[in-house]
Amino acid sequence: MHDITVIREKPDFVKAELLRLQDEQAAGRIDTILELDKQRRTLLAQSEAIQQHRNRLNKGIGRLRGDKSLDDAARAQRAGQIVALIAAGDYAAAADVIEGNGSTAPAAPVEFQTLLDALAGMGDTVNGYNAQIREIDAALQDNLLWLPNLPHESTPYGASDEDNKPWPMEGDLREFDFEPKPHWDLGPALDIIDFERGVKIAGSRGYVLKAWGARLQRALTNLFLDTALANGYTECYLPFFVKEDMMVGAGQFPKFRDVVYFDPDADVYMLPTAEVAITNLYRDEILDESALTINMVGHTPCFRRERTSAGRDVRGIKRVHQFQKVELYKFTKPEDSYDELENLIEDAAGILRALKLPFRRLEICTGDLGFSATKKFDLEVWSPGCAEWLEVSSCSNTEAFQARRANVRYRPAGGGRPQFVHTLNGSGLAAPRVLIAIMETYQRADGSIEIPEVLRPYVGGATEIPAP
Repeated sequence: MHDITVIREKPDFVKAELLRLQDEQAAGRIDTILELDKQRRTLLAQSEAIQQHRNRLNKGIGRLRGDKSLDDAARAQRAGQIVALIAAGDYAAAADVIEGNGSTAPAAPVEFQTLLDALAGMGDTVNGYNAQIREIDAALQDNLLWLPNLPHESTPYGASDEDNKPWPMEGDLREFDFEPKPHWDLGPALDIIDFERGVKIAGSRGYVLKAWGARLQRALTNLFLDTALANGYTECYLPFFVKEDMMVGAGQFPKFRDVVYFDPDADVYMLPTAEVAITNLYRDEILDESALTINMVGHTPCFRRERTSAGRDVRGIKRVHQFQKVELYKFTKPEDSYDELENLIEDAAGILRALKLPFRRLEICTGDLGFSATKKFDLEVWSPGCAEWLEVSSCSNTEAFQARRANVRYRPAGGGRPQFVHTLNGSGLAAPRVLIAIMETYQRADGSIEIPEVLRPYVGGATEIPAP
């Protein structure tokens, strides 16, 4: 979420940056936000002023009652003066009179209860203003929550994913002396992926990994976790269901409400990514600066109502509703976050190097940046059977965007007000697509698949998936 002060002070800059993201709807909300903010500040000033004068009047009640220099008639006269001023909306003058400093213009005397009723009426006025402020706050919050993060100045400009900037490939593409098969043919032939029964069980895009398919995914997951632990991450086992506030805190809601699964009876959402749960681990907490950077890793299933553009190839397990993923996450100080982004990318890329899979880094442009990131790089592996690059990790720096939504702060060691942390996230890695790349890259002409050397300790030393 954005700091309203930035929008108030630099509205044209914010609009321009949102337009760089190709988000005209978000840019159109800025004028609405400014108007709501203006209304809120006006009402708040009025409410606070009335409450301040009401506090003075309440303190003066006791003095007026106990003022021995006034007889009952004079006290009633003074009360009448105050009531008249309150009725006219001149609360400051009324407070001056009760403190003995104001005008003593004639007024009809009133019972003391009438003065008390007038003070209660001031309270009703304050409550009315506060009710309006709450309504405006809700509208303001809703508009702010729909605004995506602004792109970092180094994020390349582009209109769509076609404008993303590929970095040089690492590794060598394998040269085949036969036509490499896609995993949707290899899997059923080896009886390690069962699409037919997966669809029977779960419907569209359901699948079953069995035998070596399941073993390889488990081996990959353990490799991912062990690598993260060796790189200094703390492993955590996370809930697979989260409350709505957690989705808002991570930047998933309100934008992506229609792509997650919801249990209305329990009022919880199925986890679309471990990022949601980890973001909120320190929700509403103030961390010590000495604790940063905090590196967390979590392994969860991810559930998504995956929607695909017309014409896109959705065969196999490239784009599914349920998949296993290991998530890397960092809570950092602002001045460290871009160094940590590079560390995060290297932590994910190191796994691909260990698996000896050719991959590339993709620098994401403004038109494909997503909602929460200000700077993002994807890691893609080459899958020779599919003949396409598959994203296996998306590494993002959100700066303070998620931290402000989830209210995660740290206290500077030198003192001063708590500051928002910066948060970073990246897949380390997504298991199904890495499995695809291994199957298609390491396949042999006889239908067998070589097991990458780094995975062999996780499968009892086996070197291959035998040919059928």
